[in-house]
Amino acid sequence: MSGMNFKVLGKTGINVSRIGFGAASLGDSRKESSRADSLRAVRAALDGGINLIDVSPYYGATEAERVVGQGISDWPRDQVIIATKAGRYGNDEFDFSPRRLVKSLDESLTRLNTDYIDIFQLHDVEYADLDYIVNESIPAIIRLKESGKIRFVGVTAYPIRTLRTILERAEVDTILSHCRYSINDTSIETLRPLIERTNAGLIHTSPFSMGLLTQRGPFQWHPAPNALKEACRAAADFCVRQGSDIAKLALQFSLQAEWIPTTVLGSSSPETVERNLRLAEEPLDQELLAGVRAILQPVLNLAWTSGRPENNDPQPTSGTRSGPKELNRWTARS
Repeated sequence: MSGMNFKVLGKTGINVSRIGFGAASLGDSRKESSRADSLRAVRAALDGGINLIDVSPYYGATEAERVVGQGISDWPRDQVIIATKAGRYGNDEFDFSPRRLVKSLDESLTRLNTDYIDIFQLHDVEYADLDYIVNESIPAIIRLKESGKIRFVGVTAYPIRTLRTILERAEVDTILSHCRYSINDTSIETLRPLIERTNAGLIHTSPFSMGLLTQRGPFQWHPAPNALKEACRAAADFCVRQGSDIAKLALQFSLQAEWIPTTVLGSSSPETVERNLRLAEEPLDQELLAGVRAILQPVLNLAWTSGRPENNDPQPTSGTRSGPKELNRWTARS
């Protein structure tokens, strides 16, 4: 991508590339791509001007962090922003205790082959007691910030209610939201005044809504309500009839939001990384977008339940992300 654009990530003051690299699929053992391809994907992202890499020990049972650590080993450390996570380690394995967070950080530092993490994020806090997150977990990683092992403190969550609670009650540098600024769901916009007031850096991921906005479609376990799945399928077919690809439209739609500093795209294929960078430079087809939005109109902003019921948005929802063992697959579609 010639001339990558950069934005300031809220109160962090750091300049992040408008496109970030999501490393979730690098550790997905179900993928046929080799470790060599994964390493090439990391390098394709860096060579394309991307300076933000988002990863987690949860992805591939720590394998993704190891790949990233190797992939950036010969890149100037001050030219790559590493955002990793802690607190979630398996489909149903969560531990946000201060002791575990300290241990998790040291483990990530070793796997990533670095002596500091730029953004250390509590992963999927909607699965926890938010009082505990605010009163125990966040203060714990703030102390780590003071130690110099991390530069900035962040949280990640799907429900808007959870992110709102964190922003209103805690002092964090960044929030990561997935699937909430996409063609079918732009509900993160309801938090824009609060984000701007707190100057939190917003990282957006999953512009393809975990596979809903792709021609192939989501995996069977996807937690979206059937009505949403069916509408997205109809929208994808509509794009095909128009000689286009809904994934291309979804990517460009998310990137048009100038108020969002960075949108993270994941792939273990260097060819896909390069393709996404090229597509990002092409203009958004407004006529095609209007047709897709018309198809999705009945299900716009329809969400699903993630984590504890009390942490979710007060609206009719369907499905759950906490049940099937195949849950880990969604990370590869972000």
